[in-house]
Amino acid sequence: MKRSPHLPHSLSLLLSFSPSRVRLLLAAFVLTATAFTSVSAATPPPLRALLVIGGCCHDYAAQKDLLKTGLEARANLRVELAYTASTAKDARFAIYERPDWARGYDVIIHDECTSASIDPGYVANVLAPHRAGVPAVNLHCAMHSYRTGNDEWFEFCGIQSSRHGPKLPIVVTALDANDPITRGFASWITGNEELYNNVNVFPSARPLMRGDQKTPKGDAEAVVTWTSLYRGKTRVFSTTLGHTNATVADPRYLDLVTRGLLWACDKLRDDGTAAPGYGPTRS
Repeated sequence: MKRSPHLPHSLSLLLSFSPSRVRLLLAAFVLTATAFTSVSAATPPPLRALLVIGGCCHDYAAQKDLLKTGLEARANLRVELAYTASTAKDARFAIYERPDWARGYDVIIHDECTSASIDPGYVANVLAPHRAGVPAVNLHCAMHSYRTGNDEWFEFCGIQSSRHGPKLPIVVTALDANDPITRGFASWITGNEELYNNVNVFPSARPLMRGDQKTPKGDAEAVVTWTSLYRGKTRVFSTTLGHTNATVADPRYLDLVTRGLLWACDKLRDDGTAAPGYGPTRS
């Protein structure tokens, strides 16, 4: 067939093929489009997590990257950072100044160390989205932050802590080996870590892991990992582990935090694996 000078090249080329070849090309196109649609439908968009990190007493400049890289490698997840280089105990985060600061995020990861940040209005705005149901993950010094003189922040965390012991290894043991978060986890001994005490375990908290530490003053133990339902509805996962870069970079720690995050988002199956579409991706 002679190509018309008025037709686009691709259409003229198609018309030059035999009818049987056209049918084969169309069938191949349909199969490809169907396969692409099926894959797209099976893979949900990544969870959006906001990591709020910074403040006193830790190498947050390194830990923010360790957490982002480690978590994104373990789940269909995108971690955005709200980081402050301030090392003050009353460090503030600009994002918390907005009334809608958590809009669009599936989960908030709190990794602040801001014990002297005690402005009640500021702290109320930090808690507002969690009161409304936005899930949370609390890491290490988050449990020692926002000491406003009442229990509002500690109730959100699920367990209140007031101090920690010396930097020494902690033996971490699962209290419930059948929980999806701890299933299959073997006991391990951390490097030099801080064991946070338990002042008050709120009724909403469900302890998952215990830490034991031998110190010059004697043996100490405390719950180091737990879940809670804040105000009866908001899923919150917390661990007081994570002081040193070595712990934060430890695959066991990153596996634990990933499972806790997936649980908080209701994307963790009973066997401890991610819900379909929320496991690690290659992108």
